[in-house]
Amino acid sequence: MALAARTRAVLLVVALSVLGLATGGVAQLKNGFYMGKCGANNVETIVQGLVKARVARDAAIVAQLLRLQFHECAINGCDAGLLVDGPGSEKTAKPNLSVKGYDLIAAIKTELEKRCPGVVSCSDIEILATRDAVALAGGRRYVVRTGRRDRRRSRASDVKLPKEEDTAAQAASYFGSLGFTELDMVVLLGAHTVGVTHCSKIKKTRLYNYGGKPNSTDPSLDPSDAAVYKKFVCPNMASSENNIMYLDTRSSVSRIDNSYYKRLQGHHGMLSVDQNLYANGASTKRHVDNLANNVIDFSSLFPKALIKLSELKVLTGTQGEVRKVCSRFN
Repeated sequence: MALAARTRAVLLVVALSVLGLATGGVAQLKNGFYMGKCGANNVETIVQGLVKARVARDAAIVAQLLRLQFHECAINGCDAGLLVDGPGSEKTAKPNLSVKGYDLIAAIKTELEKRCPGVVSCSDIEILATRDAVALAGGRRYVVRTGRRDRRRSRASDVKLPKEEDTAAQAASYFGSLGFTELDMVVLLGAHTVGVTHCSKIKKTRLYNYGGKPNSTDPSLDPSDAAVYKKFVCPNMASSENNIMYLDTRSSVSRIDNSYYKRLQGHHGMLSVDQNLYANGASTKRHVDNLANNVIDFSSLFPKALIKLSELKVLTGTQGEVRKVCSRFN
């Protein structure tokens, strides 16, 4: 009898634990989480207005927010750890030194704190701002669930991100560790349809020292492009390191569309990790073709991939905190 009682008790604890898991984390995110929680203010409308004003004067913010969301959510989940200042924080890790967009997140937080202090998390602001920026850049508007909380952890040592020179297989392994399929990865890399990079990212790996061989150029790069880059944009001298390179065509660099994949088909991909998606024998090549040729719809898949990214390892309920200032813990 005693054994049976203990067994029932153990089963009850397990059942309650499973129930707790089912109602925690992602399960506690919901559409319109902040409705009625900020007085007469509509939180999502406030965020949208501030993002719209910024995009109107600085189109580069779209790419910056997309990059910020990936660098945020790929490390310990979407928890605002990247926003924290201070020695040894995620922000100080080498891959994050060029991340931008923090000022807009801070401005949105300041405005929301005036209207409803301690209500809206920094992690939700990141996700909402990126969603609005995508729509303002011609992408399909999508609904995101909110209710995230901010984690009290931010360590540079946690930061492990894909490298610009990764092969398709290496990139797929990384994204797979986050729970993304190969197609998810190819779609998320489509964020490179907006934004820029710098000569320092391709000079050594693609233009002048491909494969570790001096004066060797990546054969997957269109020869005409390589010649132009070497002569005019990224000459082999230190002064060209910070020169800007557009990740997509000049006409499309501020728009969310599928031209990125068409560029890969023509061997015009800027970063190695991009062009490697279309390498001979790469299993990702068919996804690039399908997205470029509209066999599958990038405009509908991109929001779905961003939503999946936005719900990685979230804190909800009483976990973590809602920061008063995004750059420091309470």
